[in-house]
Amino acid sequence: MNTKLALSALLAALALAGCARQEAVSTDAAAEAAAEAQEAAGEAADAAAEAADAATEAAGEAAEAAGEAAAEAAEAAEAATEATTE
Repeated sequence: MNTKLALSALLAALALAGCARQEAVSTDAAAEAAAEAQEAAGEAADAAAEAADAATEAAGEAAEAAGEAAAEAAEAAEAATEATTE
């Protein structure tokens, strides 16, 4: 009887030790995954900032080109008006 009780206690202790190890491993894996996710989020934020800067620069260049085109169109319209009035 004592042998069965001792074996049962030993099995229970081994089972608890195994569960504790698995929990520690899963906690470490979760912390590692969280750190990797945080790093990836930082890289994504940097890429988004670079894209926003590029978009801002492109919009500025487009506005400048539109202004130049409008000025050229105004000059062409003025030249056309002068040509028709002569």
